[in-house]
Amino acid sequence: MLFRRLLTAVVSASFLTGCGSSILGVTTNEAGVKPAFSYHVTNNDTPYTQCLAALQKIPAKNLPVFAVGEIADKTGQVSIDSGNALTQGTSEMVISALAKTGKAHMVERLDLRIPLAEVKLAEQKKLNRTAADYGRLPASDFILVGALTELNYNIISGGTQLFVRGMGGGVRTVVVNVALDLRVIDSRNFAIRYVASLQKQILGYEVEANVFRFFGDTLIEFDGGSIRNEPMQLGVRSVAEMAVYQIMTDFLKLPGVPGCDLVENDHMASYLKQPEKTKTQEGVSNDETI
Repeated sequence: MLFRRLLTAVVSASFLTGCGSSILGVTTNEAGVKPAFSYHVTNNDTPYTQCLAALQKIPAKNLPVFAVGEIADKTGQVSIDSGNALTQGTSEMVISALAKTGKAHMVERLDLRIPLAEVKLAEQKKLNRTAADYGRLPASDFILVGALTELNYNIISGGTQLFVRGMGGGVRTVVVNVALDLRVIDSRNFAIRYVASLQKQILGYEVEANVFRFFGDTLIEFDGGSIRNEPMQLGVRSVAEMAVYQIMTDFLKLPGVPGCDLVENDHMASYLKQPEKTKTQEGVSNDETI
């Protein structure tokens, strides 16, 4: 009975707020409802952005010209509900990372449809610019291509839960990872000059609390909690920026930035058994009796 009265009160309040110039508590006018707007637009940085920005202060000459090609999502991870699990804009992330270094000239090679259309229209004398005005276009020195190659769910997960007489809560954590393989191609001879293969683990964390109680023959349930997940696409942007940092420092030999070294691990090394050194019998002739 108590539950029915509570439900009736909630429904009645909903209908009352829908009357007049208010819909569910939102004031309206002839122009419609005022859209919700929460946080300001900010820069889209990762912890490695400061490493790229620090390269701007390093004096350098004869800066190379980079062209970024397709960096595809080859993880094969697609959800029926939400589509691709990872961003399809990794190429654009790499272009942005190169721009943050201030040490790379870039030419467009990723999408040439509009530039080539401009040239064609100029050749057809349909622009206020002639084809000769374009002159010789700059060539690239290096081409960056690659792919997102790994998305591993649930590398490790764990948690605890405790309920006593319908009251309790729990904590859960989960770790996934993403990986990027990026290579540098010499534009003059198509030789692969450098390869960066990086991965980043991503943490998810959830806290929940639940209360289940019967009032007569009515079950009342209260759920509360918090989920805090490291953004998956932020992980992709992080490995893209670190790969570009490696190209600028390890490949182009620019001085490294303190605190920006790649964190190395040897997690897989222990799986290889080192063969024992065999004892050699040097100095023993074939006809010697053993």
